[in-house]
This record gives sequence, structure tokens and C-alpha cells, in this order.
Amino acid sequence: MVSLSFLCRLLLISCLATLPIYAEKAAAPKAPVPTPSGLPVARSAADGAISTRKDARAITLKIPAPRGQIVDREGEPLANNRVAYQVGLQFRQFENADRSFVINWARSRMDSLRLLVQNSVTKTDDEIFDHYRNRRWLPLLVTGQLGEKEAHGIEAKLTPGLILHPIYRRSYPNGELAAHILGYSGSVGKLPTGPINFNEPLWEESEGRAGLEKIFNTQLTGEPGMKRLLFDENGSKLLEEQVKRPRPGGTVVTTLNLKWQKLAEATLRDGCRRGAFVVIDVVTGEVLVMASRPAFDLNRFIPGINDVDFKALEVDPAQPLFGRAFQSAYPPASSFKPIVALAALDKGTVSETSTINCPAAITIGKTTFNNWTKIPEGSIDVKRALARSCNTWFYQVGIDVGATTFLSLARNLGFGAHTGLPLIGESPGLVPNDEWMLKNEKRRILDGDTANLSIGQGSLLASPLQVAQAMAGIANGGALPKLQLIRQIQDTRGRVIQASVPERKNLLGVDYHAVEIVRDGMRDVVNSGGGTGHGAALEFTELCGKTGTAQWGPKAKEQRLAWFAGFVPHDNPRYSFAVLYEGRPGETVSGGRMAAPMVRKFFEGIKDDIKDEIAPPKKALLVIDENVPKAEVVQEVPLDPEASPPVAIPLKALPVEAQDLPSGAGDDGVSDGSTESAVPEKTPAMRAIRVGEDEVIQEGAEEP
Repeated sequence: MVSLSFLCRLLLISCLATLPIYAEKAAAPKAPVPTPSGLPVARSAADGAISTRKDARAITLKIPAPRGQIVDREGEPLANNRVAYQVGLQFRQFENADRSFVINWARSRMDSLRLLVQNSVTKTDDEIFDHYRNRRWLPLLVTGQLGEKEAHGIEAKLTPGLILHPIYRRSYPNGELAAHILGYSGSVGKLPTGPINFNEPLWEESEGRAGLEKIFNTQLTGEPGMKRLLFDENGSKLLEEQVKRPRPGGTVVTTLNLKWQKLAEATLRDGCRRGAFVVIDVVTGEVLVMASRPAFDLNRFIPGINDVDFKALEVDPAQPLFGRAFQSAYPPASSFKPIVALAALDKGTVSETSTINCPAAITIGKTTFNNWTKIPEGSIDVKRALARSCNTWFYQVGIDVGATTFLSLARNLGFGAHTGLPLIGESPGLVPNDEWMLKNEKRRILDGDTANLSIGQGSLLASPLQVAQAMAGIANGGALPKLQLIRQIQDTRGRVIQASVPERKNLLGVDYHAVEIVRDGMRDVVNSGGGTGHGAALEFTELCGKTGTAQWGPKAKEQRLAWFAGFVPHDNPRYSFAVLYEGRPGETVSGGRMAAPMVRKFFEGIKDDIKDEIAPPKKALLVIDENVPKAEVVQEVPLDPEASPPVAIPLKALPVEAQDLPSGAGDDGVSDGSTESAVPEKTPAMRAIRVGEDEVIQEGAEEP
């Protein structure tokens, strides 16, 4: 039989959990009843009482989950989380709880705090007193976010009544690296005020606001946990427990190579004021490097950027928020000439040995079109025309082959369309046709337009990403690979829920022998006498490329661009690339002098990484089992360098390092999240929130 006293206690606990949320003057705390041993009896949520419970509360709060990581192809973190802190006022249950007393108590502590931290938050008297009346069981946060080191430095100096409140904070360990790709996160909204609501968050929740953070926000957002707090009639904490642990979000594994990306950004920093660098695997289509300069520090947006600082980034003439690698649209200049040469060879307009006179200038209609040098080149073949980047050769060949033909090939190589990568604000570029010309220039494409287009000028526009993609198509030879920026998406447990596979985007539909001739011409650009790209020559392999110098922007500014694009190595190409140097108004630039040396610096810096990758394919091992009849011996089979890439890959999770954890974490990598059962005058810092048991906190015209 159930006793009467037990039923009374059960009824009182039920009343406690359903009390309305309001506050009045507190009754004096009752002294604990001593036991025969002299120690006080521990309070329990099951204890009954006859006195009024105006200050008792049962509070349920949501624990925001850490966002998932964004990592490079080897699992190195690009975006993770850190434990940060905010200083909070933790009110006690005051016997004298009138407005002036509460405000003076808070102000004295906030004044002492200003001597310790610089980013304290101003609170009005109304905000202070309203928090005491409605939310005194929870801390009133009075500073911005503090790093772990800064928080631990002031912890011992905090006045009683001030506590350190832990939160998870988004972190970008490499600052501005790949900023335009990664994007940033921001607060979903401010913490609520007024009476405490059921399941309101312990701290501000975040969401993706730009880049991959925004595109994969659903995958990166974890499952929140739940915490329950129980206070008695005196405001003393009886219980604090996690009903449910938060689960971190999944992991987005990119195709980027962190080491290569760092080197590319350092190369741009040393080589130009504004520019871009892209590197692509021509076999898999994976983007290994996509760098833009200048960039911005992503950590400035965490937890939020103020209006003044954001406006300064917006109006900066260098446009640091603009991702030049994929959001731009520039004339590709002479980096476009290999496409014209390939179209002419494939159509039979020229052959490998046929020659065309290359004068210093030619007249088309009433307009004179100049070469980049005033010295006539004489009669030259297609490979020499590429090596010397002879404009007048391409004017003539472009008109002969026809704009429709080489512009169609350009579209097959990815010009004039989005790449399909998960990027925000990607430029599609522009490949004009008669319809576009009639609408915008009030005429069809004429011979003069064709001459300009054949050297990558006129209305033809492309981003560095598109130029590198086209070079991947030429290097691949038969097809344009579909570009990839995401290798895998893993769930909280590390299971692969999405994985990319090499795919073909477009068949080029051109004669393979024509492709080989163009490759040879691009090799001569760098490695033959008179080539315009000697500055990119490598010591350990043959690099193929094409210089370019574009007229760009309003004529009054006389601004130019320098390009160098191509692939490496000449035999069995593996990596394509494009480098852009954006010149200052009035600056004399050229692809050979500005862009090519940056390519050399980059590839020489990673030569040890790529030597094995670009080596000729090795033959399969010959395995002979003496017990197997002679007719069944496996024969030695050479690997086919032209074989198509696999159409599927095993769904094996790539290694991902756990995010940094706070000190004092348990064996499973997280703290237990427990605190004292009552709120003392000086509350110790809360420990990190505990997550799921099987999880770890996821923290043109001129050439050189």
C-alpha cells in the first residue's frame, strides 16, 4: 500500500513543476537541519514543504548542438568549433529584492568587471531589474565572447556573483584561407527576455550565412540536447541534469588540399595585389585549390560583425568580399588561343605542318589589328603560333574557321555556363552568339568581332575557375570532367551519407591527334626557344601553358590583366591550372612576367607531393603461383593511361580529426556537464556541455 506521506510529496512535486513563472520578495532561506553527525541533510527534489514556493522553479532548456566540421580532403579542419565564454551576472535570491538594491548589486559587479575585460555589454537599469524579476535563475550575460585563455586568466579575479558561462563558438583555424568558399555562420537571433520559456536555448544558436556554411547548413546543424534545472522555494538549486545530450552536426569533406591552398594563397600574396589561383585534378575533376586575393578573416564574422566593420569591407576598393576565382568575369585573352587552334585543327582549317604568314599587323575592313610585337613572325605553323602567341596568325585562322565553330567548342569546354559546384555567386561568364550581339551590339558577329574573339577579347568573358576547367578538358583530351568540390558528407557517427564519383560532363568530340598537337604547342610556350612562358618552366617535369594579357575595364583606366593557364605534365597530364594577375590602372603587365612565375613558384613548392602522382603509370605486378598450371598464370598487363576513371568508389569515411576540446574532458572526450546543486555567491565556471556518448565534440593584347 502506498503511504499517505509519499502521496503528499508526489503532489507537492507536481505543483512545483507547474508553478507560473513570476518572482516576488524572497523568504529568508531556511537553515539546513543538522543530522546526529553534525552534517546538514542534503535537499532533494522529492522533499515536501508546507511553505509557499513562490521562488521555486522547474526549468527546461535547450542545449544548442555544435556545428559540424568542414575539412579538407585529408581531414584537416577548415571550420570547426571552440569553447568560448561569456561573463554573466548570477543573481542570488535576495531577502531585500527592491529595485534599487538589485540594480546597485548588479552595477557594483559590472563596474569591477570593466577593469578585467574590454568587451563588456552595457545594460540599462530596466534590463537588469526585469532579468531579476523574470530570469534570475539564469545568468544575465554582460560581456561578449571570450577565448578560453582570456577567460581562464580572469576567472580567479571575478567578483562573487559573476560567473563564466561556456558556449560553443565557430572557429576558422586558418583565418582568411578559402574564405570565399567556406563562408561563415551567424546568430539565428538574440536570446529571449521576459519569463523563461520551455526549451529556450542556453546560448544563441547559429546558422550558415554564406558559402559552404550556408549551402550545407542542414548537414552541419546538429541535434540539440536538453537540460533540466530544479530550484526550491528559496531559489536554491536542487537539481541540474542533462536529459538529452546534443549531437554535433555532420562533417563536410571538401576536395581542397589545405597545404596546396595555403601555398597558392601565399604565392598570390607575394606575387600580386589582386588575383586568383585555381588547380584541378584533370582525371577526377576535383578542385584542389581555389584562391582569391584579397580575402578577409572569417573569424571577424564570429559571433557577429558590426555594421561599421562590414561596411568597411563592402566599400574597400580592393573588394575583399569578392571571390575573384569564381565570381569574376574577365576576358580570357590569349589563354583562349588553344581552343581556337584545337577547333581549326579538328575542322581541317590548318594542319600540324601548314604555315600562315604572321605579320606585325593586318587590316580587316577599315580596322588595323596589331600583333603584340611590331616585329613580323614570318610563316609559322600552329605550334609556333601558340608558343609565340602570334595575334595576327589567330586573327586569320579564327576568321577562316568561323566564330560559330570555335565558340561552340568553348561552350563544350565549360565557357559561358556555371560549373555546377556548390558556390554562391558563381559567374557564368559569357560566350556571345548572333542573338546576343543583335540584342546588345545591334549587329551579328562580324569578321572584326571574330578576330577579337579569336584572341580572347571582345565580349568573351570567363572566370579563372572556367579557364582552369577548360584546360582540364584539353589535358584530358576526350572529355571535360565534371568538377567536384565535395568529396564526402559524413554524419555524426562518421558514416558516409554522400560521396562524389568521377563523372564526365561533356564529350569534346574532337580528333585526339589535334589535341596532342595543341598540347605540344603549349609545351613549347614554356620549354622552347622564343616561347612566351619561360617563367613557368619546372626543373622536375614539363609544364604546358599559355600566357595571356587582356585589355580590361573602362578605357580611361587603361587597366590590364595577366593570365597563365595550362596543365602539368605534358605526358599523362594530371593537374590543370589558371592564374590571374589583376593589374593596377596604368600598370604595364604581361602573362609571362607576372602570372607565369607564380605558377613556377607554386609547383616547385609541392614537387615532392606530385612527383609520384605525375609519374608514368607502372605495370601491374606479375604474380606466379608455382602450383597453378602454366595456362592459368596471370599475365603482365600494363595499366592503360587513357582508361576511364572508375564510376564508383567505396563509401569509406575519410579520416577527420576531432575538434579541440576543453581541458578536463572525460575519457570519451567530453565533460560531464554537472554543476553544484545550489548557486553560491561565486559560481565556478560551467564545464563543457556533454554530447552523445559515442561522439566527440566537433569542434588583351600584350604578351611578354
